[in-house]
Amino acid sequence: MTRHLVRRAADTPEPPYDPRGHRRRALVGEDDGSVHTGFGLCELRPDGTVPAHVHSYEESFHLLDGTVILDVPDGSYLLEEGDYGLLPTGVPHAWRGAGDTVARWADMLAPVPRARYGYDTEAVPALPARDPVRLDVRDPRTRSFGHFEPAQMDPGKQSQDLLAVSASMRTALLVYSGITVKMMVDQDLGAVASTMFMVQYAPDGVAGSHDHPFEETYLFLEGEADAVFDGVRHRLGPGDCAWAGAGCVHGFANAGAGPLRWLETQAPQPPVRHSYRFTRDWEYLREALRETR
Repeated sequence: MTRHLVRRAADTPEPPYDPRGHRRRALVGEDDGSVHTGFGLCELRPDGTVPAHVHSYEESFHLLDGTVILDVPDGSYLLEEGDYGLLPTGVPHAWRGAGDTVARWADMLAPVPRARYGYDTEAVPALPARDPVRLDVRDPRTRSFGHFEPAQMDPGKQSQDLLAVSASMRTALLVYSGITVKMMVDQDLGAVASTMFMVQYAPDGVAGSHDHPFEETYLFLEGEADAVFDGVRHRLGPGDCAWAGAGCVHGFANAGAGPLRWLETQAPQPPVRHSYRFTRDWEYLREALRETR
């Protein structure tokens, strides 16, 4: 059974736009053996629309380029590059194009949409097309959204002004062994089935081989990575995507001289303990047991 996949940006064909000016390139889904993760890249033309609908799964998104309008029952929001958010299960929503260029965003769908049930999506009556407002991540009414800036990954540039674009202390930077992690979507944002966060490796950043009791997806945005999935080595760069199923042993190292950065998702959400099973720990135990025999 395959527990991982790699999608090369250059080898993944773009689907055509639908009649409303929208398209989605599925990178991880049910056909790949995923149970908890649907992951893709969406595009919407400036005059495009995605009519109001609901899902029986949770949807997280991160805007990569351009601007787009998101309509939800509570209001209409103008999303720009770096914005991210959560659409809980069953919440009606619609998308409208904006600006002068195509908007592009990554989406994470958990659990995986099922083709045999109409991809777990139903059309609903149209939502009011109100004048959109920009996000205010410090406003408690819009705590399902946030904004990311690459400078947030630099431990030496953390400041009150920079941290003000984060909704709470939950978004404080985690730094260890040349790796920095910036949480975006998790339980504090209202997610129950998945997480979404940004990861950056310094030139000497390395994560030893390990596995998880959940699925992970990685969309590479900057730099080059040496990635190993169940003993298969890959060199991955901007636009490439990879998925590691539960139990897939994987590890990463920065293969370049500059920073390595990717968008990562997890589903289901990690347990409170034993989220990581590092190969080195069990190799150490085996050796220690041999010495006592």
